[in-house]
Amino acid sequence: MNSTKSTKSATSTTSTYSLRTLTRRAALVAVAGAAAFVLAACGGDGDGTDSGSGAHNAQDVSFAQGMIPHHRQALEMARLADGRAASEAVKDLAARVEKAQDPEIRTMTGWLEQWGEDAPESADGMDHSASHSGMPGMMGGEDMAELEKSEGKAFDTRFLALMVEHHEGAVKMAGVEKSKGRYGPATAMADDIVTAQNAEIGEMNKLLGKSRG
Repeated sequence: MNSTKSTKSATSTTSTYSLRTLTRRAALVAVAGAAAFVLAACGGDGDGTDSGSGAHNAQDVSFAQGMIPHHRQALEMARLADGRAASEAVKDLAARVEKAQDPEIRTMTGWLEQWGEDAPESADGMDHSASHSGMPGMMGGEDMAELEKSEGKAFDTRFLALMVEHHEGAVKMAGVEKSKGRYGPATAMADDIVTAQNAEIGEMNKLLGKSRG
């Protein structure tokens, strides 16, 4: 009789011990998991390795600061088409450039403000000097002056030739952002720029081919 009671008591003690051990292990696992989560969230803030959609790096800043004036010049060129272009196709293209790039300028300006970075000044009285000479596809003051003086078919040809070069520069800049940028919305915009402007380059080259026929 005593032997049976001792066996039951031992079994009960063993079960209680096992339950406590499992509970303790579960708690330790939970703590370890929470610590790992915190470390993962904090890691990369200073070393540029965090790939979270809300993180950004120096390339994202460079992309926005460079693409804003690049887009602004494209808008300036596009607005010259009204009253100067002879081709409806050129007028339509210019309108589409303005419709696409103006909102992108506002978006990129918002990013820079959010990041506490300087945004390029307004395009009013835009300087086409050497300050942007190293930027792919940017027109110099002489090119812009000649475009402003052109009208009719001469304007169409010059506009298309300059805009092809300008778009090729934007595609190159966007390609760098796609490969080196970290901020999700910026790399997505870069991808859109590559797709849209490559398509427009093809369209403009066809128009140039017809006009030179």
